[in-house]
Amino acid sequence: MSVNGFPLVHEQDSQYPSGPIRTVKVRLLGHPTCSDTAFEGIVGRSSALRRVLQLVETVASGDSTVLLLGETGTGKELIARAIHYRSQRKNRSFVKLNCAAIPSGLLESELFGHERGAFTGAITQKTGRLEVADQGSLFLDEIGDIPLELQPKLLRVLQEREFERLGSTRTKKVDVRVVAATHRDLEEMISKKEFRSDLYYRLNVFPISIPPLRERTDDIPLLVRHFVQEAALRMSKTIDTIPPGTMEALTQYGWPGNIRELENVIERAVILTPSSTLHVPVRDLRSRILPGNGGEKSRTLADVERDHIRSVLQETRWVLSGPRGAAARLGLNRSTLHFRMKKLGIVRSCS
Repeated sequence: MSVNGFPLVHEQDSQYPSGPIRTVKVRLLGHPTCSDTAFEGIVGRSSALRRVLQLVETVASGDSTVLLLGETGTGKELIARAIHYRSQRKNRSFVKLNCAAIPSGLLESELFGHERGAFTGAITQKTGRLEVADQGSLFLDEIGDIPLELQPKLLRVLQEREFERLGSTRTKKVDVRVVAATHRDLEEMISKKEFRSDLYYRLNVFPISIPPLRERTDDIPLLVRHFVQEAALRMSKTIDTIPPGTMEALTQYGWPGNIRELENVIERAVILTPSSTLHVPVRDLRSRILPGNGGEKSRTLADVERDHIRSVLQETRWVLSGPRGAAARLGLNRSTLHFRMKKLGIVRSCS
C-alpha cells in the first residue's frame, strides 16, 4: 500500500518493541523533491538501497540504456519502473518482456512482432513489445537468456533505433529507452561465446548493481512489516504484533531468494497465524543462517530462537509472567512461551 506514492511501512514504538504496529509514511531518500510515483513499492532506508536510488536519480532523466545487475528476487523490475517514472517518458508506456519466460522460437515474434503468414500459425499481424513501447521504456528482464541469433537484431535496435517485424521487409523506426536486467555474469558468458561483446557494451552504458537482501539487513524489519500488512489486508486478518525474537531470526536469516523469498515466507506465516501475533514456522526457512564467524557451525532458525529466548529468560531470572516477565518482553502469551520452550528443549539448569 502507499499514500501519495510513498509506501506504507510499519514501525513498532521504540519504547515498546513488542507492542502494536503503527503505520508511518516513509520517504525513501529522505528529501522532499521525490516525485509522487518515483519509488512506489520500494521499501527500505539502508545505505545500500540509498546508493542504488541515487544512481536511479542520476540516470533517469536521460535516455541512456541501463543494465541492472543482481541476484534473482532483488527487485530489479521495481528499479526499472523507478527509472521510467523518473524520466521524461513517465506518461508513456512501460513495457516488460522476460527473455527467459518465452520459448526461443517465439521470442523474436514477441519482441519485434510478425506479419500475417510469417510462419505457420501466424494468421494475423502481431505488434511486438518493442513497437508497443515506442516513446516509452522497454524492460528486458533476464537479458542473458536471449538467444545468440536474436542478439544482432537487438543490437541494431540499440544502435540504429530501427527493426523489421518477422516476415516483413519494411523497416520501422522506434524511439524507446531500453532497461535490461540479468542475474547472470555476462562477461563470463562472452568468454564462453554465449553472449556478444558488442551487445554487452551497448547494454552496459550505465550499470547498476542491486544489492542482495543479506546486504540490506537494516531494511528487513521494514519489509517484514510492509508484507505483513499487505498480506493481512488481503486476508482480512488483524496482525498487530511481531515478536522481537521472530524479527531477530528473520533479520539473521541469509535469504538466498532475497525479497521474493521474504514476501512468500511472510504470506505463508500470515495464513498460518491464528492470532494477532505473527508466527513464522521454522520449516519455512529452508536454508541455514550464516554463522557469526568462519569458525562457527552454521545455525538454524531454531538455534537462534532458542538462544534468544534463553537470553531473555536469564535477564528476567526465569520469570515468565508479569509486565517484566520473559513472555511480555518477547511479545508472547505465557502459554505460548511455555510451548516454545518445551518444543525447543529449553530447561532451567540447576545451579
